[in-house]
Amino acid sequence: MPVFQSEADRGWCELRFYEIVELPIGASHTFERRAAKEKLIVGAGKCTITYASKTISAEEGANLDTREGEAPFAVTETQTPTTLIYMAGHWGDELGGSGLFSVRKSDDPRDNGDSHAYAKETNFDRHYHDCDEYWIIFQGSGVAVSENKPYEVKKGDCVATGMGHHHDFPLVHEPVRAVYFETTLEGQKRLGHLWNHTHNPAQPKTDRV
Repeated sequence: MPVFQSEADRGWCELRFYEIVELPIGASHTFERRAAKEKLIVGAGKCTITYASKTISAEEGANLDTREGEAPFAVTETQTPTTLIYMAGHWGDELGGSGLFSVRKSDDPRDNGDSHAYAKETNFDRHYHDCDEYWIIFQGSGVAVSENKPYEVKKGDCVATGMGHHHDFPLVHEPVRAVYFETTLEGQKRLGHLWNHTHNPAQPKTDRV
């Protein structure tokens, strides 16, 4: 089952731990180091963050990384209510992409992704990657499809999809906001969303389920 919370218990997952932290104005927070590599994404708000001998003002969309031996992430002050998504694991140096995405219902759902047989009400595209990908939901709920199976997902869930497996977000109950993290590139190491009809048929890693 590709949906989990907080910690991954699958041997293939490069993401081993994550957490969603919500802070009010004026709050501070230090993230305990959990693995050799860490990533922090600001999902909403504005705050001051110290890490790896740096201090920055970070707003929604800020995407930060630390390596083993560097100082952990510490939020020293929040200027507005802030949502932070922390990730830790053992991914490589050559990565896909990472950031924020949102999914909403559409009055005229359509996309350029691969064909499917399930009901759809969003413009999200059915695609695959030359890497594993993780979606961490920090707002809303809906139905995600991974490995051709539908899963009800909500705030706090992580959807883990192994390299070459198709995934999609066809149904939304409440507008979704989430983090995506495409970890170590493999194979042809192509970036972005890949489709059978454009990039040749997917070759999914059968052990990554």
